[in-house]
Amino acid sequence: MEDLEKEAKEKEAAENKESASEEVKEEAEKSEEKEPSKKEKKDPLKEKLDELNDRLIRQVAEFDNFRKRTDREKAQMFEQGQGSVLEKLLPIVDNFERGLAAVPEDEKDGAFADGMNKIYKQLIKQLEDLGVTPIEAVGKEFDPNLHNAVMQVESEEYESGIVAQELQKGYKFHDTVLRHSMVGVSK
Repeated sequence: MEDLEKEAKEKEAAENKESASEEVKEEAEKSEEKEPSKKEKKDPLKEKLDELNDRLIRQVAEFDNFRKRTDREKAQMFEQGQGSVLEKLLPIVDNFERGLAAVPEDEKDGAFADGMNKIYKQLIKQLEDLGVTPIEAVGKEFDPNLHNAVMQVESEEYESGIVAQELQKGYKFHDTVLRHSMVGVSK
């Protein structure tokens, strides 16, 4: 009998466990049903948060692009202004060169000619420090990007299409041409 009672108690315990596990499953299913409704409530907030976050990221990127563009434009305007001023100084350099070439041989050692030469060298050095370099012309192949051909010259020294004579010196500022060299090209 004791065995029978033991078996009955075990069956009852097993049934209780089953009913308890069924109840747990039912509660889990109910909570799962409730969770989607909670998620549905959170979804509009999460969507709004994602939308606002996306807008913020886009505005930050747009502002960064704007800042970079304005910095680039400022640098370009500064360089253009600098090039314009340097271009206006080139006739002064030309006049110094003409003045020094016009000094007679017997006066080249004089104080006046020496002073002009020193000022000319100082001006050329400052232009070089700023990035202004003369364009090589004589003996080079004619390049319309660097040279302005004003005449053709007969030359036994140079082949056809080679710059034989430089009438006015040209200059470059970094990679841009400030003034084209005025040249005579051999026939």
